[in-house]
Amino acid sequence: MSVNSLRGLLIDLDGTMYHGGIMIPGADELIAELRRLEIGFLFVTNNSSATPEAFAERLNTMGIPAAPREVCTSAQGAAAYIAERLPGARVYVVGEHGLRAALAEAGLQLVEDEPDIVVQGIDRQFTYEKLAKAVGHIRAGAGFILTNPDLLVPAEHGLMPGAGSIGAMLKAASGAEPTVIGKPSAILMNFALNRLRLNASETWMIGDNPATDIAAAHAVGCPSALVLTGLATGDNYKELLASAGCEATAVIDNLFALKQFIGERLASSRQSR
Repeated sequence: MSVNSLRGLLIDLDGTMYHGGIMIPGADELIAELRRLEIGFLFVTNNSSATPEAFAERLNTMGIPAAPREVCTSAQGAAAYIAERLPGARVYVVGEHGLRAALAEAGLQLVEDEPDIVVQGIDRQFTYEKLAKAVGHIRAGAGFILTNPDLLVPAEHGLMPGAGSIGAMLKAASGAEPTVIGKPSAILMNFALNRLRLNASETWMIGDNPATDIAAAHAVGCPSALVLTGLATGDNYKELLASAGCEATAVIDNLFALKQFIGERLASSRQSR
């Protein structure tokens, strides 16, 4: 794989483009530059809580022009994964509106009883009752799909528990190992690459989390840039990469530096064609 090859980008959102409702400096300029250079990209997020329309609205509100078609969520990846294997499946959902909407749009039935599959994402209204029902369904034979394994996710004032924290409870109580859709699984990455119609070797993954973003790139053979804008910082990124068991193709301090880096790589890749 040539590290100079660059035709498209898969870009993480939380911790890479923004923290909560606050844009990370340089995100607007980066996306504007990608549009100017006509580089294909998708925002790829493990966050299953909102629809692509809601994510696009959030980005636009921050000053980052985005369309729903440019957003790829773990909820969409989960819905496509199930619909391909079991069209019209009965699904019990532990999650929020974005996950429910994606499953319904894929023609799946959202049910409370006798599901074929339990699908779990982040759920900020999670209760013991939901835990008990989900575990009961899984123990009775339903499949178990986890939208993403993030134990913690960036927020405006630090970190908050993610979908993986809820998933850990379901796994412990049910004894079942879930199928993971989101990063670092290859499932969401391949779903996004198919939407971009690009090969992994020519598509860079941009993200702030070695355990999800960089590991996902490694899983499918994408080059990767770890940006020190969220979970990874100048103080901890080496430790995080070692813990994730992978290396980033490049480690970049901020989004202004990333913008310059992409321009240089694009020039090199175009010269080599």
